[in-house]
Amino acid sequence: MPRDKTENHEKIIAAAYDEFIKYGYNDASMRRIAAACDMSASGLYKHFPSKEDMFAALVEPAYAGLKDEYGKEVIRELESIDESFAETLWAEKGETAWVMEYIYDNFKAFKLLVCKSQGTRFEDYVHELALLEEKSTGLYMDKVREVGGEVYMVPSEEFHMFMTTCINAIFLAVEHDLSREEAMEYAHHLDIFFEAGWGALFKLK
Repeated sequence: MPRDKTENHEKIIAAAYDEFIKYGYNDASMRRIAAACDMSASGLYKHFPSKEDMFAALVEPAYAGLKDEYGKEVIRELESIDESFAETLWAEKGETAWVMEYIYDNFKAFKLLVCKSQGTRFEDYVHELALLEEKSTGLYMDKVREVGGEVYMVPSEEFHMFMTTCINAIFLAVEHDLSREEAMEYAHHLDIFFEAGWGALFKLK
């Protein structure tokens, strides 16, 4: 991309973030973004065909990256389960830390996703992530049973609601603008809180 076009693109990205974070997706104006970049609206559309394409450019790489990292983490967890695993099944693992680190490495993108995505295809991000968590936890518990662990079968509707609660809880750090240090401490406390709860629930007879 030529230097002048690259500079224009970077200006657009910066102006678009400011516009979306101030007004939200639905009330954001392509004309205001163009004016902030000293461009015409038609010139802006040469870079992004639509407002949603522009919003996607700001949030999709980070969001897709989170889902990709999550998939890798699931594989690592499944591979760690063997015959001796049942003895340490309910030990504290600190699994929220890497998620929070990733979110804060991409904070601006997740601030838009969490607080300003209503009206876009990303607004159901909590539901999407909860479904991923449900599927992976189901695989995890199946593997635990294979190696002799006893796991209570949580009713499916309850399971979905619990997972949604867990995902929502993580992103509250973004919604409340916690500093990175505060967010990492919060992640640690979330692990203590939810792991105790999951441990008690899954051990029900």
